[in-house]
Amino acid sequence: MRSVRTTTRRLSAAAAAVAAAAALTACTATETTEEATASSAAAEVAAAEATEAAEATEEDDVEEEDSGVVAAEAVAGEDVAAAMAANLAYEAGEISEEADTTITLTGDGASVQGEGVSVEGSTITITSPGSYRVTGTLQDGAIVVDSAAEGAVSIVLDGADLTSSTTSPLQVTEADSVVVVLADGTSNSLTDATEYVYPDAETDEPNAALFSTADLTIGGTGSLTVTGNSNDAIASKDGLVIAGGDITVDAVDDGVRGKDYLVMTGGSLTVTSGGDGLKADDDEDATAGYIALLGGAVEVTAGDDALTAVTDVIVGAASLTATADDGAASDSGAKGLVGDVSVVIGEGAEVAVTATDDAVHAGGAATIGGGTVTLASGDDAIHSDGSVTLSGGTATVTEAYEGVEGATIAFTGAEVSITATDDGVNAASDTAAERWIEITGGTLEVLSEGDGIDANGSITMTGGDVLVFGPTTDREGALDADDGLVVEGGTLLAIGAAGMAVAPTTDSAQGWLSAEVAAAAGSTITVLDAEGSELVSVQTPKTAGSVVYSAADVEYSATYTVSVDGAETTVTAGEHTGGTGGGGMAGGGRP
Repeated sequence: MRSVRTTTRRLSAAAAAVAAAAALTACTATETTEEATASSAAAEVAAAEATEAAEATEEDDVEEEDSGVVAAEAVAGEDVAAAMAANLAYEAGEISEEADTTITLTGDGASVQGEGVSVEGSTITITSPGSYRVTGTLQDGAIVVDSAAEGAVSIVLDGADLTSSTTSPLQVTEADSVVVVLADGTSNSLTDATEYVYPDAETDEPNAALFSTADLTIGGTGSLTVTGNSNDAIASKDGLVIAGGDITVDAVDDGVRGKDYLVMTGGSLTVTSGGDGLKADDDEDATAGYIALLGGAVEVTAGDDALTAVTDVIVGAASLTATADDGAASDSGAKGLVGDVSVVIGEGAEVAVTATDDAVHAGGAATIGGGTVTLASGDDAIHSDGSVTLSGGTATVTEAYEGVEGATIAFTGAEVSITATDDGVNAASDTAAERWIEITGGTLEVLSEGDGIDANGSITMTGGDVLVFGPTTDREGALDADDGLVVEGGTLLAIGAAGMAVAPTTDSAQGWLSAEVAAAAGSTITVLDAEGSELVSVQTPKTAGSVVYSAADVEYSATYTVSVDGAETTVTAGEHTGGTGGGGMAGGGRP
């Protein structure tokens, strides 16, 4: 719980424009010509969308104190632009390789050409705003930024290797903002101490190999390797933007942490961590504490959560491969993408997540609105304490205990494929007032050992195409709806065990049929109308005792034939055979 100051979580249009412009500047300033052209175009689209979304949601500038659960502010089905507009605008520093002062590291010290630097032994202190080039090797020491004056500090790492046996080799104790530029064609490294030496017991900072108390931007086209031997590898107590470069991180605890936000707009980032991979942990501002991957490529291997944010995890036109594995068999707490408010995946995203617990976990709302998403989980592939919306893109669950779980679940346009050892889709909650599943568009294919589609409430289908291969035991059903299954459109084919088979309610607007069958794995199941015309035909991957089918061309009271490898069963549309009856009510035909 935390105090929330603002009930809207919406930025003004001007703030959104600043954020969008910063993203565009970062992309174009940090990449090669070809990369910049592509990234700039993507950033311009994102900028326009963010500004449009902010203008559409701009409200009166009225603030009030409100104490409550942040997840209550999550918006079902929110896209990337709207999610970004709802958060604190990020600030990306200017990326330039030009430098006024040169610091040449000499092993145990440094020589300086220019102003703004003091050297005491192996400690080099930058004392004023400006641009500084760092080259050479520091075997056991630190560069400290302690700049009280207004203005940014830019540090160009130009073939620099910094190591410390007592502290962080590159640390910002005070500055307006800091930019670390990775010079083109260079390799750079930062390695901190295994055990830090602090001046007193009350001091616990710095605590990362690259540590900043100020807003930090990392960019350029060179490479950087950061090794966090004691705690985190890269950490900012304000905002952190990665705008470019080829960055490799290895940390005992968290890999990369930005308190207010962690935003990536370009470059590549590879993280190996004993704790969380990427983290944003500001729990005092309802518009902060978010992670946004808007460009570039990220690969995370974490011993705890791969990405975790106090508010939102947002993935736009970026590539993300994440593994969260704490060594346990399953359901152990190591999750993939964790947003205490929301997780939003949008157009252009390429996401692959493997986790011993939930692959995607949202406290309020989980949305897949575009991109290509592949999930493997020891528990739920997609879990939300509130809503789940799959509105666009492709989502494939290769393995999970349950495929999708939330209080409310909406399939509105995505192409979804789920393989689960328990329920494929489950609308369930111990606390939510509403529990339902709505299918209005897209495609949904389920292969489950438990219920195929299960609602501890209602299921409503008005469009889309659904194919379910459900359980083989009579304790579960291909369809299960406590408050009834209503079909008003789309195409539904559910195949599973007969004992708990559920058909649509008898007052469904669209016709449906139900048949008991005896199908072996590999059998071909075909539905024919009275004239013998084929309506649908599939090969079942496992044994089945029930077939439920609904489509626009099924007419109530008409006769249909369900064939299993030529063995035919004649049924009347609207009459349920076996199981628990139409929509959970026993037997009977449509009046």
